[in-house]
Amino acid sequence: MAMSTIPWRSWTLLGALSLLLFLITASTFSSLGVILPAMIKELHWSFASAFLGFTLLGAFCGGSSWLPALLIRKIGVRATILAGSAVMIAGFLCLTIAKGLAIYLVGTALLGVGYQMMALIPSTHLLSMLFKKRALPFGIYFTIGSLGGVAGPWMALGGMEIAGGGWRSYWIWQAVASAVVGALAAALVGGKAWLEKAAVETDRAVAEDAARQPANARVYRTQADWTVREAIRTPQFYVIVAAYFAHLLGGVTAVSLAPSHFSEIGVASAVAVAALSLESLMQVVARMSGGLLGDRIDPRWLLAGAQGMMAAGLLALANAVTWPMMVIFALGVGVGFGMTVLAVSILLLNYYGRRNNLELFSMVCLVGAVSALGPVIGGFMRDRLGGFAPTFQIFAAIIGVIFVAALFMRPPRKATEEATAAPIPAPTPVLLRDAA
Repeated sequence: MAMSTIPWRSWTLLGALSLLLFLITASTFSSLGVILPAMIKELHWSFASAFLGFTLLGAFCGGSSWLPALLIRKIGVRATILAGSAVMIAGFLCLTIAKGLAIYLVGTALLGVGYQMMALIPSTHLLSMLFKKRALPFGIYFTIGSLGGVAGPWMALGGMEIAGGGWRSYWIWQAVASAVVGALAAALVGGKAWLEKAAVETDRAVAEDAARQPANARVYRTQADWTVREAIRTPQFYVIVAAYFAHLLGGVTAVSLAPSHFSEIGVASAVAVAALSLESLMQVVARMSGGLLGDRIDPRWLLAGAQGMMAAGLLALANAVTWPMMVIFALGVGVGFGMTVLAVSILLLNYYGRRNNLELFSMVCLVGAVSALGPVIGGFMRDRLGGFAPTFQIFAAIIGVIFVAALFMRPPRKATEEATAAPIPAPTPVLLRDAA
């Protein structure tokens, strides 16, 4: 493959994109919860009003996923990343100068938009253009991003300590870091000509491998690029969307509500923190393991396994008063959350091809805006039912249905593929029929 003459550039870009995801994950979702108490104390906000920023951060992150796809098609990947960096800087500056809720909430909304513009959608688009075997680079990318979630609280604590307990300087530092890392990633992306050449070479190699794959290949890869209209007519696409929605709904809700839940059921704070730390570590392990396995085991099995573990983890969380139940929670939710996004990313490419993956992945990410309601639903049910356990149990049941659908899902096939390829064996009974 001609691509072998420039592997260093692809892998260097992977490193820059991974660093970018690490930084913005650490500085947004993972830092805000640590910094907020100091902001609340100084600015005399209510907790309900302050934590609305989390909802806006998640809702705008998911709801704006159409924007980077549109910008990439219009102005290119490099310009989109630079624009995202500018939006992130504006968001951090809003938090820096915040004296009232309005500017703070605008800042969190801008950070959600900037997150999508700088990270997931441009990066997955680039990686699909540069690598023939995508599981490992995707695994590295998401693994390093997960490490940002682990490092973020420590970054925030250290930053505030250096500033003598102040929080405004921390947001300034994050604005500077976003500018530096965004500029680095944009510089390494390269021009349109290099990207187009790399994409052509990658597509040729993928098509050759797909044409040579036996009918009973362990990992299915389509031999044709599907249009968006064709893809969204297949039931498999909606199973993938549902799985992505479920992992956000269950994972975000669990992590958001678990501290209060543990407190109410009498779990010591040190034990609760240990369980949550283990859950974060399992996300990292899951994504690296998925990257190593995704080209050897069909990602639909990874997706089904992740959904099953997520459901089991939520059920364990509902009654996590012993160490074994806490470990099941941490393993289930951590692996389920970490593995799902990786499996979804690879499945979309394997099932529908690369050409329209930008739009398809953006459509999948849109459900993140709805899943941001999970903690709100949990709080509503807590007020009326007296505990958080029913929320975890109901969400586990929903995810259990998606687990069954993913378990029996078969690859979709276009008419042109059905004429040249035998069906991929699948467990019976089959719940999802092939989509023509």
